[in-house]
Formats: sequence, structure tokens, C-alpha cells
Amino acid sequence: MYPTKNTIPEKVRIQIGGMLQIHLSNSIDLVSQAKQAHWNVKGPDFISLHGLFDKVAEQSEEYIDLIAERIVQLGGVAEGTIKIAATRTLLPDYSLNISSGHDHVKALAHTLASYGEGIRNAIGNADELGDRDTADLLTQISREVDKNLWFVEAHNQSPR
Repeated sequence: MYPTKNTIPEKVRIQIGGMLQIHLSNSIDLVSQAKQAHWNVKGPDFISLHGLFDKVAEQSEEYIDLIAERIVQLGGVAEGTIKIAATRTLLPDYSLNISSGHDHVKALAHTLASYGEGIRNAIGNADELGDRDTADLLTQISREVDKNLWFVEAHNQSPR
């Protein structure tokens, strides 16, 4: 930890920083999975899905910055290389063998749901540790993830 005048106790900053490191890795993985879908989608919904997956990737890049900057604000070091992210991510693996729009929608929805669940758990942890700023930042991310999940899932849903 770097010295800081931040009044959150160092023990809490260390715990929050460690938790955020995992979500930094998950965020990097989320972007790469959305890009995987963007680059490889095929089928009749190509244009709409290609654009949607790219938008999900772009918005998810913002999570990387928000989380990394919060780690540093708390006196930590944001460890955001691809190699480190690959060893720490908790997201499900993304199949490299799919191409249909339907299958990419299912896979990316699964990833977004897993990511969102992790973020919601982290909100509770940050709250329990008394770091409302981190909880608020993660709440902001959670709302965006839920919106992106809704947009992605809508492609495989049909009216009753």
C-alpha cells in the first residue's frame, strides 16, 4: 500500500483493494469475451448483434477504469495486465467454437449474469466494511451490467 491521507482504515483499504483486484480481472475478461462475440458472430442478426456486442465491450471498458482508479485511490496498485487478469478472473470460460448469434447471446448473457452477481456480492462486502464510496461505485456498475444483460437477453426472448 502507498501512503495516503484517506481516512478509511488501512486494514479496510487492503481488504477492499484485494476484492477490487478480482473485479478488475473480471472486468478485463468481460471486455475480451464481449469482443470475442463481436468479432465472431454470424447469422441473420449479424448487424444488430455485432453492434450490440461492441457496445457491451465499450461500456465494460469503463468498469476497468472505475475499479482500477478506486484501487489506486485507496493506496493500492491496480494490477491490470492480461496475464494477471487471466489468472484471477472468476468468470466462466467463453467457448471459442461458437459462431451463431443465438449461441453468442447465450454465452455472453451467462458471462454478464455471472459478472453482475459478483459485483452485487462486492457491494454488500464494501458496505459491511464501511466503504460506501466503493459500494456506490459498484452499484453504478451493477446497474449498467443489468441493463446490458437485458439488451443481450432480449435477442433470444420472444413474446408469449
